[in-house]
Amino acid sequence: MDAWLWRIVVNEAKRVRREPLHQPLDEFHEAATNGHRTGDELGVRALLAELPDRQRQVMYLRYYADLGYREIAEILEIEVGTVSATLSAAQTRLRKTVRKVER
Repeated sequence: MDAWLWRIVVNEAKRVRREPLHQPLDEFHEAATNGHRTGDELGVRALLAELPDRQRQVMYLRYYADLGYREIAEILEIEVGTVSATLSAAQTRLRKTVRKVER
């Protein structure tokens, strides 16, 4: 996908996130997954939801959308080095959170 299209997706996601949720999260998730959920999936989603916006966006674009650092930088209008640093910070934060949960 072209960077301009991903930029639209990111902006729309930001807009939707600012709006109040009219449906409880449990019902929304169950409807979105047809009732099929796993504990691991919900755990990962919860951990990702706790990340700051930019970290969550970079993680999504890198690992879910499978985009490269340059594409992510263009979409988010940041430097490639910032993408790398943000991704590293997000991974470190997730590792620390997982270690706390495991204890």
